[in-house]
Amino acid sequence: MKVLVAGGTGFIGTNLCAELARRDHEVTALARSPDPDVVPDGVETAVGDVSAYDSIAGTVAAHDAVVNLVSLSPLFEPTGTADHETVHLGGTENLVRAAEDGDVDRFVQMSALGADPTGDTAYIRAKGRAERVVRDSSLEWTIVRPSVVFGEGGEFVEFTTQLTTPYLTGLPGGGRTRFQPIWVGDLVPMLVDVLEDDAHVGETYEIGGPDVHTLADVTRLAYEAEGRSVTVVPVPMALAKVGLAAIEPLPFVPFGGDQARSLEMDNTVSDNDVTAFGREASDLRTLESYLGLTSDGAGTRQRKPV
Repeated sequence: MKVLVAGGTGFIGTNLCAELARRDHEVTALARSPDPDVVPDGVETAVGDVSAYDSIAGTVAAHDAVVNLVSLSPLFEPTGTADHETVHLGGTENLVRAAEDGDVDRFVQMSALGADPTGDTAYIRAKGRAERVVRDSSLEWTIVRPSVVFGEGGEFVEFTTQLTTPYLTGLPGGGRTRFQPIWVGDLVPMLVDVLEDDAHVGETYEIGGPDVHTLADVTRLAYEAEGRSVTVVPVPMALAKVGLAAIEPLPFVPFGGDQARSLEMDNTVSDNDVTAFGREASDLRTLESYLGLTSDGAGTRQRKPV
């Protein structure tokens, strides 16, 4: 199968391209400025901006399937001229149109837990509206909604350390927001399965990892992996929202009002659809394992190389 991975030079994209190539698919990574050195051997690169239809139409038409991974982070405030509406909604509209015009068979949309056209943040609203574009298309589509994804090159653990300080730190609401992080090495084989098995056509899957962690939990684990401790001090959510909104216009501050609002929403699944891929949540890699943390029989944490 000839597969185009839009956003194929990013964190999830490079991992997905590698898995597709390992399964003998012909893979092209699409990006605005693709670096051939970051994609696996045997993977082609193509230049294209999903916000500009003419720049991607020809490339899309040369493939059997498209996976849309193009995304701005919900964890950091967008910079430059790109925004969630342009990238997530407009980019999806252009990819879907190009796929329909080019007689592409399959379309896989990477969305997000809680995607909702009327949601509380620009990211969630744009993701929800993009899902509607995919569902209304004539394509054989599948939508995958993962919780936060961790792994080498990912930003989730980095986000917690940028938001906090070691030893003593404040967190909005005491860091009670819940996440269900999934390892990129567990997620990408499921994305390839989606492409290879027609049973996944027309489905929307919510995918999470084996454990639910609060933001405070993740903060403690991140610093523990560095050999440092941290005590979390609750910051009232209302105060955090006012503070982040006030500093939002500053170009060197990576957080803003939307990030404060996102910390009021849990990022967990009610039913983990990993079972649709023959997996159980208990089979998946834990965040503790990735960070090199283990528990001995007495429940004492030990660090080890990842």
